[in-house]
Amino acid sequence: MAKAKVLFECQHCGLTTPKWMGKCTNCGAWDSFVELNEHQQEVVKQTKSTSKGKSAKAIRITDIIEEEIYRFSSLDTELDSVLGGGIVPGSLTLIGGSPGVGKSTLLLKVGSNIASSGKNVLYVTGEESAGQIKLRANRLKSNEKNLYLLSEIRLEQILVELQERHYDFLIVDSIQTIYSENITSAPGSVTQVRQITFELMRIAKERDIAIFIIGHITKEGSIAGPRVLEHMVDTVLYFEGDSSQELRILRGFKNRFGPTSEIGVFEMRSEGLVSATDVASRFFNRDSKQSGSALTVIMEGSRPIILEVQALVSESHTPNSKRQATGFDNNRLNMLLALLERKLEIPLSGYDVFINITGGIKITETAADLAILAAIISSFRDRAISKETIFIGEVSLVGDVREVYALDVRLKEAKMQNITKALVAKKPLEKSPIKTFIVDEVTKLLEWY
Repeated sequence: MAKAKVLFECQHCGLTTPKWMGKCTNCGAWDSFVELNEHQQEVVKQTKSTSKGKSAKAIRITDIIEEEIYRFSSLDTELDSVLGGGIVPGSLTLIGGSPGVGKSTLLLKVGSNIASSGKNVLYVTGEESAGQIKLRANRLKSNEKNLYLLSEIRLEQILVELQERHYDFLIVDSIQTIYSENITSAPGSVTQVRQITFELMRIAKERDIAIFIIGHITKEGSIAGPRVLEHMVDTVLYFEGDSSQELRILRGFKNRFGPTSEIGVFEMRSEGLVSATDVASRFFNRDSKQSGSALTVIMEGSRPIILEVQALVSESHTPNSKRQATGFDNNRLNMLLALLERKLEIPLSGYDVFINITGGIKITETAADLAILAAIISSFRDRAISKETIFIGEVSLVGDVREVYALDVRLKEAKMQNITKALVAKKPLEKSPIKTFIVDEVTKLLEWY
């Protein structure tokens, strides 16, 4: 009698191995391997092999006919912008975010918008009853006759519903609660998520159904459960922002049908999560003129956004001074503080320094370096900076201020917000719409105080 093959699988990343290991060599998780039975091993083989039927043959890339991507609007301008222009039929999209940030609210509203255009929409809820969804729909005024609700957590019953009626749009809330009766493992496990996602992907491609699935996130900010989920879907969107704030930011991290650098800005109102109006002036305040505040312009995809950088420098009463940043990289903050002490001889070792980026946006580019330094110096010297001035530039370790990309676009946005002066590293290529001053070294920044 042949010996049964033993296979172990990591419950964090899905790595399979013939022997048990204490630490996963792929993701580094400890004690995450579980033994798979014969049926679960078959599921792994089926979902890992994406080619069926005849083997594919290589062809010249010049002979391939480019496919035209058709999109339909979600009737939400910000969501369409993040997706690259609209929803692609047959696509599988994952949207994640912390509890209460507005994932279900947004998708219910989007589902209602699509249903109002004559398309059939199915909302599958595994966490709430149909009555609870109905209460939310009443509040959002999202009652449409083409919007169908299904309170179900069994995958097989969901597939039966998809067989009985043609749907153009499917919402699954949430992927961690859905399970297949053919798999013995618990909902949310690697095997369950892989099989369910594979079936949803097959349905989406075969029937041209656009599918949105909601995924919860952990306290570290990643999608709860296995990472294999993010690899299988076409698009991954994350909500940023605190549930206590009005503004929420939807950022694309993966998109097979468009750019990944775009963001969508939404506002939580009584009628739900809607596209924010007048986004340009939502992230800074021009009324108050206080020390420790400076303006900069960052690029989120093709969209320039003016942000207010706030700094607080206070005398430390402990041996170890605090360095804390919200919305900005803490390691880069430490580098900029060391540069201030070395080049400008500002003694910050005995002071606590706190940085905050308003609006809940996280800065990922270096164009805000000059504004960070300006805000810190302003707070240290207790001298306010004019709100008609912006600071744009990357600061190097040797004290040089270097130019950033899309400077002309940033200056045009500043002009639209009635800003009159800009401190930059280099003259713009085109004629500047506002007055620019060259600051190519950090030492020249002191001339503005």
